[in-house]
Amino acid sequence: MTENLSPLYSQLLDVIASVEPRVAQATAQELADQRASLKLIASENYASLPVLLTMGTWLSDKYAEGTVGHRFYAGCRNIDTVESVAAEHARALFGADHAYVQPHSGIDANLVAYWAILNHRVESPTLSRLSAATVNDLGEADWEALRTEFNRQRVMGMALDAGGHLTHGFRHNISGKMFQQRSYGTDPTTGLVDYDALRATALQFRPLIIVAGYSAYPRRLDFARLREIADEVDATLFVDMAHFAGLVAGKVMTGNEDPVPHAHIVASTTHKSLRGPRGGFVLSTKEYADAVDKGCPMVLGGPLGQVMAAKAVALAEARSAAFQTYAAAVAANAQTLADGLLRRGVRLVTGGTDNHLLLIDLTSFGLTGRQGESALLESGIVTNRNSIPHDPNGAWYTSGIRLGSPALTSRGFGAAEFDRVADLIAQVLSQTSPATTRDGGPSQAKAVLPDGLAARVKAQAAELLEAHPLYPGLELSLPVA
Repeated sequence: MTENLSPLYSQLLDVIASVEPRVAQATAQELADQRASLKLIASENYASLPVLLTMGTWLSDKYAEGTVGHRFYAGCRNIDTVESVAAEHARALFGADHAYVQPHSGIDANLVAYWAILNHRVESPTLSRLSAATVNDLGEADWEALRTEFNRQRVMGMALDAGGHLTHGFRHNISGKMFQQRSYGTDPTTGLVDYDALRATALQFRPLIIVAGYSAYPRRLDFARLREIADEVDATLFVDMAHFAGLVAGKVMTGNEDPVPHAHIVASTTHKSLRGPRGGFVLSTKEYADAVDKGCPMVLGGPLGQVMAAKAVALAEARSAAFQTYAAAVAANAQTLADGLLRRGVRLVTGGTDNHLLLIDLTSFGLTGRQGESALLESGIVTNRNSIPHDPNGAWYTSGIRLGSPALTSRGFGAAEFDRVADLIAQVLSQTSPATTRDGGPSQAKAVLPDGLAARVKAQAAELLEAHPLYPGLELSLPVA
């Protein structure tokens, strides 16, 4: 099928180039760049060609605020169809009572969840007057008044340096402005979530919402235990499963590790390990369904019909036996990568992984995350720097590198290939050193690699990539670098 699509994609780029050739060139170059690099960013993947094609249609041209059958615009029957199909697949895939597939991103999905909880649980005259247009105009005094009106509502989420996300109550994010915030961290010795400490914090802080989930925590969570803690303090359990949704969909995470049977509300992206388009969705119990469906106009503007259609296609793909095989391989490959790094003397936060991601602690190499990231990128390995618990270098330079297995698993990499990837990473990090600043001190940003190392590693990476091509058979007529 891929070979038959080559003329289509070439014609597509020719049409784009007739209007703005720089965009066509950048699009073709992006495919070439992705084909030529070992993509290990944990939040990235490769969508299927059917998913990508679904986003390029005239469904983009229709406004459809509201919900299925209750739109503020006429002529929405086809948008109703694609939204209904996407929600149907989401409910079936995750075993949820309710699914809302309009959010444009993971952050939008999280905001819909927060406002749904407030709408469901809090009576507030100010909240009833808010709209997307006025929220951005509020100053700190307004937020303080709003929090007071909410009876000092509180949220408790995983700390950013422990692996949480900005939207889990980080003070500079809107989630930290909407609520009084308290973070829970990880055990300083093991790096693991300490549920007894989390419970003690919840009993003292009495949050309205406990947020579970992560963007850089390399272990699984016990959602049954988290629900017990939430019930004990009369909190809503909200799970952000954006990173590991594919492992839930693929039945790798089941029982207490599956958030859907235990949480009141679950939000997620459709890309990352789920391998769909860039977008979000919200799952909920029946009691929160009406509040979740008010995401537009409370938080969202017009839903993107073409992206909801692509979500429907991706969720249909995720209901297949092939996707379960893929999800199992994602977890196994992450374990192989972790084991390979550990054998080569690379230190990992928590000592390993049992999900799709792992976190390298660079302090033993004397490098910052930014230096490690740039050294690996120069060597053809795409990663991202990330904070580690109690990071001495802060959130910009960081002391860690986050790695993920979903993308290369999509390309067909298995245990042997991931062990070779571990070797390449260890080669680069062990031989990289900080550059010297003008005053003679070590740089936090720039790194120095021995002559020829980057080229040698890139050549070895190219051998792996050539054996597992991205979108095999798809060739473009537009020249690339």
